[in-house]
Amino acid sequence: MSFTSLQAARGVMTEEKEQTGTSWEDLTVQCPEPLEAYGAGLNGEPVEEESAATGKSCKDQATKCSPVLQMLKAAESRNTTQDQDGAEPSEAGKEDPVPEALKTDMKIQLSEQNQEFNKRPPKTGRRSLSRSTSQSSADSYSSVCSDSSEDETSPREKLQRNSRGHFDFCIKNIKQAEFGRKEIEVAQQEMVALMVLRKRAGGEKPLTGAKVVGCTHITAQTAVLIETLVALGAQCRWAACNIFSTQNAVAAALAEAGISVFAWRAESEEDFWWCIERSVSSDAWQPNMILDDGGDLTHWIYKKYPSLFKRIKGIVEESVTGVFRLYQLSKAGKLCIPAMNVNDSVTKQKFDNLYCCKESILDGLKRTTGLMFGGKQVVVCGYGEVGKGCCAALKALGAIVYVTEVDPICALQACMDGFRVIKLGEIIRQVDLVITCTGNKNAVAREHLDRMKNGCIVCNMGHSNTEIDLGSLQAAELRWERVRPQVDHIIWPDGRRIILLAQGRLLNLSCSTVPSFVLSITATTQALALIELFNAPEGRYKQDVYLLPKKMDEYVASLHLPTFEAHLTELTEDQAKYLGISKHGPFKPSYYRY
Repeated sequence: MSFTSLQAARGVMTEEKEQTGTSWEDLTVQCPEPLEAYGAGLNGEPVEEESAATGKSCKDQATKCSPVLQMLKAAESRNTTQDQDGAEPSEAGKEDPVPEALKTDMKIQLSEQNQEFNKRPPKTGRRSLSRSTSQSSADSYSSVCSDSSEDETSPREKLQRNSRGHFDFCIKNIKQAEFGRKEIEVAQQEMVALMVLRKRAGGEKPLTGAKVVGCTHITAQTAVLIETLVALGAQCRWAACNIFSTQNAVAAALAEAGISVFAWRAESEEDFWWCIERSVSSDAWQPNMILDDGGDLTHWIYKKYPSLFKRIKGIVEESVTGVFRLYQLSKAGKLCIPAMNVNDSVTKQKFDNLYCCKESILDGLKRTTGLMFGGKQVVVCGYGEVGKGCCAALKALGAIVYVTEVDPICALQACMDGFRVIKLGEIIRQVDLVITCTGNKNAVAREHLDRMKNGCIVCNMGHSNTEIDLGSLQAAELRWERVRPQVDHIIWPDGRRIILLAQGRLLNLSCSTVPSFVLSITATTQALALIELFNAPEGRYKQDVYLLPKKMDEYVASLHLPTFEAHLTELTEDQAKYLGISKHGPFKPSYYRY
């Protein structure tokens, strides 16, 4: 039975035919409308709902079963047949978490970004500082994140092989593979949706023929995603999107499994781009899909290998900055392939940005500084989803929290949540901790750094390392002192010092671990986006930026509900008719703010 066959799902569709008077085979292909049709641009104009822009009602539009949903329908049909034949159910003692959730699909809606994107800053001489010769308590948070080897030889200068002779990789130490495998197995226990996806779609191998080049954080959680893509038929080559977030033992485990991975913790700027180059450039392998986090990989291919885009079917991007770059390319008419904006999926925004940062901000600060939060004065720059999570966590522990904002709506939300909204310059002399969450550049400028009190801690939870004006801190009159891994004192001529964490890079990914359960949600969304783009019929997606349908967001969420033994209420036919929706979803319009 082929992946795209609908015959296996006929039993699942019978009820739908009775409700709608048509069959899935009768439904026509609906191509997503291009970006321009929604009046969207990079100048801040809002994207209008389709009914307002086109005069069409959502319920008047024909729906189409996407390749992803076709695959999942067929898989569920097989599982149902096996259960009826006496085979063990896929999850013993539990109902399928989504019994009817795959019967409808909505046309993909587009989302517009209202901020400027930021390019990677120029290379600076202090990007990679020497390691401390002594171990500190900050290094104990995870042995995965530190290198137990005393060998300081650059991985680029060593030829390593795994147990089967595979050598197309570059990592810190292949001998750490066994420990890294244990870390991946632990992460799998919390990443339930990816494991379900492997079980349901593995037989169909929907990514057979896909050659995915990726640039993300290389952690145990990302390894579960990479190995899920392999289980679904893909070939993968991978590099790291952050020089501090790579877990060396996990990279070793991936290399031992035969995956070409090029990353190690504490890369230099030169190493960073060299690893991306190695992941892209191979005589015997050329990518046809891109999974990016930050846009650096996509930018590198545009710059060095533009001809590769003739083979590439699509890009999946999960970061604010990477999405900005894609919309810039789209506006300029230079985006030559379709792209999926995973960053603005509800499941990514709410769970990865809000709930994850709410926990990981405290984890990163405690592990690096041992700071007691009660009574401390903290300023959080930006009150988006990340800022909201950080503020809530700090307030709960008794910190006095101030917020800076440029957006009046976010500022009003901060006020209603009990935070004082203020300009950074008005409060900078008295705060103990500054956290950036803006997604912009130079949110904390040199003028602010010069006025901070002695011992003020500065860190970033937003984008890359651009939010703090690090270039100005390379001045000759300032002295840098590494006091422990990921903790630097920057000392002014008068002896005053500030404490910079992770050299201005993402605190939670550089200095702590991120909950596997939250990353399971984002990773599942990424996997579905790759399947959708790779299997979409030619012409369905134009050279533009798209969101996954809300139906898939709901599907990803539903896969995680059994963890909490949650049981969804089902609408009656009368209730669904009253709301003007299908009883099986989607349950909210595209413009709904969760």
